[in-house]
Amino acid sequence: MTTLTDRPRTALLVIDVQVGVVAGTPRRDDVIANINTLVGKARSEDVPVIWVQHSDDGGLAQGSEGWQYVPELSRRDDEPVVHKKYGDSFEATDLEALLAERGVGRLIVTGAQSDACIRSTLHGGFVRGYDVTLVSDAHTTEDLSEYGAPAPEQVIAHTNLYWQFHRAPGRTAGTVETGKVDFAA
Repeated sequence: MTTLTDRPRTALLVIDVQVGVVAGTPRRDDVIANINTLVGKARSEDVPVIWVQHSDDGGLAQGSEGWQYVPELSRRDDEPVVHKKYGDSFEATDLEALLAERGVGRLIVTGAQSDACIRSTLHGGFVRGYDVTLVSDAHTTEDLSEYGAPAPEQVIAHTNLYWQFHRAPGRTAGTVETGKVDFAA
């Protein structure tokens, strides 16, 4: 139950599934296939699909090849794109306004990177009053172990583990597999 009581709808967020973000990530093809399944289901149930696209001054310069969404996913013209420069998809973007316009109080989160933009957006939505569900088999992350991070599979598993038990007054969080996503719940 969201604290945004006047917003009964659910939205699917597809975060940063860009060529330069998911190249070489574990289970890349499976994650993208799961996101495609969810996009199709959302569209068939008239659930808003909101695409989030990161840019920076490095390999994700706006308009560059790495910045583009992966070719396996296609956005419809009536589905908004949120352009961001920070990990949290809410930070300095119009995401909140887009969700408010659509009466959304519950978020289903997919995409990349598990330990950066996914994690930041999970928390960003939760502290803003949203119910936030992470699709456990529809997010991935790059290998940053050379910098001291755990292996990507461990990062993904840990993100799923801790988000599954996240709670706060008036809001729910949790994880669910692609096949068990219920946009009406």
